[in-house]
Amino acid sequence: MSAVESVEVPQKNGRELPPSMVERMTLILDAFRGPTTRLTLEQVARATHLPRSTAHRILDQLVKLSWLEHTSFGYALGSRSLKLGDAGDRGSNDLRAAAAPKLHELMVRTGLVVHLAVLDDGQVSYLDKMGGRFAASVPSRVGGRAPAHSTALGKAMLAWLEPELVDDILAEGMARSTVKTIGELTTLHQELHRIRQRGGISFEKEECFAGIACVAAAVRGVDGPIGAISLVSDTKAPLERIAPLVAATARQISLTLSPELANEPRSRRGHGASATVPTPQESWSPETLGRLMAVGQGSWM
Repeated sequence: MSAVESVEVPQKNGRELPPSMVERMTLILDAFRGPTTRLTLEQVARATHLPRSTAHRILDQLVKLSWLEHTSFGYALGSRSLKLGDAGDRGSNDLRAAAAPKLHELMVRTGLVVHLAVLDDGQVSYLDKMGGRFAASVPSRVGGRAPAHSTALGKAMLAWLEPELVDDILAEGMARSTVKTIGELTTLHQELHRIRQRGGISFEKEECFAGIACVAAAVRGVDGPIGAISLVSDTKAPLERIAPLVAATARQISLTLSPELANEPRSRRGHGASATVPTPQESWSPETLGRLMAVGQGSWM
């Protein structure tokens, strides 16, 4: 199907006018549904019904003008496009930008589904999802939400907060998503204590969705958690084995956004629960992480 056939264009004297360059650029930019969308040239051509050569030429121009950026894993919205968003979204945009290459590397190394999320009023809001071969079986989506207390992502972030703040966040109740969901605050606080004892690593098995298991770690700023990342698989995957990779990746993203964390003392008194949480870097030696990272490419399944 040609571009003229697939695009509604204004008519003049009963004849269709071919799309202008501005219209073609708009078609391409509209294909990027949000800041986390990444598309290959082929995907852009299919989404816009533009010839591949035309799409490639316009993509190059948009990259040169910073409306888009071209990375090793596809095209994404560039700095100019992101600046047009609301100022309130800039923190999330910074988090997405810092996390994207690290999440892609984690996905490639493990072959598993990767999530990036933030905590929003007792729920996690998914900012990004990168799929491995298991992606279609994971009922999450970018822009979707899930109860924080039922997800590894949410628990990883809650563990860095004052217990009183956790109580306030979950004051409206803790509905059960499955029979394995934690439904009482006392039990949740016990689980958050265990997460802190593990250096911030959070696990979840069929607490949000049946047949799904996750391991997560928080991405931190100087004042607390600003997001979390997770690896997702079925309940048979050895997630305990790859937990240090998740912790190390979260730590790297945290340092990218807040370099001052590199000089953080082991105990930061006066910051509540987060004061006693050991960082992932303190929990696993470089030798241990090196052995895990040296396993190589491919799936952990």
